Amino acid sequence: MQFNAATAYQNNKINTATPAELTLMLYEGMIKFCNIAIMALDEENYERVNTNILKTEKILNHLRSTLEYKYPVAKDFENIYQYIYDQLVLANVHKDKELLEEMTEEIRGMRDTWKEVIKSTK
Repeated sequence: MQFNAATAYQNNKINTATPAELTLMLYEGMIKFCNIAIMALDEENYERVNTNILKTEKILNHLRSTLEYKYPVAKDFENIYQYIYDQLVLANVHKDKELLEEMTEEIRGMRDTWKEVIKSTK
């Protein structure tokens, strides 16, 4: 197996990240997969659209599974994650670029807010 410096760097970044930083990486991943799906829609590559929307949905499900309901804000996150998930399903079924772009912006907003939370707690 050939050594890949980029893979090693990425693995090290993940292994040394705080839980808050890992959450930020998950948001970044969702944005990346949504952007790939949007480009695939432009190319009419519907298999690639489906694959990347499903990746985004898996990350959302993971985030939902990590919510700690002892904190009241967890229910708010649950509702937001569910809304985005439902809209992604619709965007995938109908190959709706506008809806997919809208959900990508929602995720960007959450990512940006999360960045501010991280910054304010340091």
